[in-house]
Amino acid sequence: MGAHPSPRSPGAGGTPTGVPTAGDPGSGPAGGQSQDGLQAGLKNRHLSMIAIGGVIGAGLFVGSGAGISAAGPGILLSYALTGLLVVLVMRMLGEMAAASPASGSFSAYADRALGRWAGFTIGWLYWFFWSVVLAVEATAAGAILTGWVPAVPQWAWALLVMIVLTGTNLVSVGSFGEFEFWFAGIKVVAIVVFIVVGALAIFGLPPGDHAAGMSNLTGHGGFLPHGPGAILSGMLLVVFSFMGSEIVTLAAGESPNPVQAVRKAVNSVIWRIALFYIGSIAVIVTLLPWNDRAVAKSPYVAVLQSLNIPYAGTVMDVVVLTAVLSCLNSGLYTASRMAFSLGQRGDAPKSFATVNKGGVPAVAIWASVAFGFIATIFSYTSKDTIFQFLLNSSGAVALFVWLVICFSQLRMRRTLERETPERLTVRMWLYPWLTYATIGLIVFVVGYMFYDPDGREQMVLSVVAAVVVLAVGLILDRRRPRERAADESAAKVAERA
Repeated sequence: MGAHPSPRSPGAGGTPTGVPTAGDPGSGPAGGQSQDGLQAGLKNRHLSMIAIGGVIGAGLFVGSGAGISAAGPGILLSYALTGLLVVLVMRMLGEMAAASPASGSFSAYADRALGRWAGFTIGWLYWFFWSVVLAVEATAAGAILTGWVPAVPQWAWALLVMIVLTGTNLVSVGSFGEFEFWFAGIKVVAIVVFIVVGALAIFGLPPGDHAAGMSNLTGHGGFLPHGPGAILSGMLLVVFSFMGSEIVTLAAGESPNPVQAVRKAVNSVIWRIALFYIGSIAVIVTLLPWNDRAVAKSPYVAVLQSLNIPYAGTVMDVVVLTAVLSCLNSGLYTASRMAFSLGQRGDAPKSFATVNKGGVPAVAIWASVAFGFIATIFSYTSKDTIFQFLLNSSGAVALFVWLVICFSQLRMRRTLERETPERLTVRMWLYPWLTYATIGLIVFVVGYMFYDPDGREQMVLSVVAAVVVLAVGLILDRRRPRERAADESAAKVAERA
């Protein structure tokens, strides 16, 4: 591990105070290259589409069926509550990111606001999460492509998509942005068309035969067929599909105007969640009975088939494949930038913080891909053991990230108001009370996961993983003062010699 000091100013007892100034690492690009060496190659249209498409994951198209089965039409309340949570967390993250854009985003802010142990722990957990996601998405892409071309084995397709997207990330951040622009564009168009077609059918216009009305929302056991508790169960199933909203705050540091990009993304998160998640799910539970087997299996395909849309299954396969590739592309970018930031702060090998001639952290990308490849192999050889362990032990990282963002914002806001109030171009609403309320809601969801039989194993293993990483971080943090003292002593000896 590297031992160079973190880009924060330690106060009494090692408590970090202050925020970076314009010359600090990660505070924004200058002349086409950011202060930390990353290339500012993302255009405004790239960031806009990353922000819009970042909330649309493959889980929305595939995993929403499980949530609908668990909560019935009440899943709308689950999505609404989870969406509110994301909006509040994004507002807090946007406040910090607009004041100080950084490649490590919330991990860098935790480092400055809470202590090096916090930035180390949440940074490595986040990297672990997205590295496992690489394996999940590569396997899913392979399954879809094998269905189209059975002659090519699934593992070969998974390997191919990993190689292609690794190549695009290694070339330049601009190539990543261009791929993500088109991936996200296809997702956005698909969801908008789905909502428009569904809304027409709800009111009895073509392609529907008659108005669906509200009968499916109130019939088949009522709006909450499994009781109010199912709303929380639904939240546990959908909360992780929102992971990815924060990617734009990492990407903003590689754009010409990071502050403007962050502000725009944060201000638009409300309508993005309302339209893409709540809007599309509302169409599904209004047009079809929530307990329809086809809804549980593939809700979007079920709706299109009920409206006699030709080739509905193939169309959705294309959309889901696009969502999977988008998630894989973004996951590789996100994991590598977090590894880069950890290397920059001395919390990962120094080589992670190096960039090639194109301003791309190639070593960090290769390290993330290597772990992703290993996890992908386990998804075929040890699916129910090692791979399942990796999935469960990274499952609650989203909640940990959100908690860290909340506590970091509490500390950084006070420092910003005292030292650089002009940087508060984005402000958290009703500070600090709404921040406290958000913390309370996240803690409640964490507690419910321990209570819920389906979420308990995931939460327990995630906590174990977090404790292990935290312990490593604390041990390294204690060693650093001794290492610095040894380095200073060696330097003095060299000077006398």
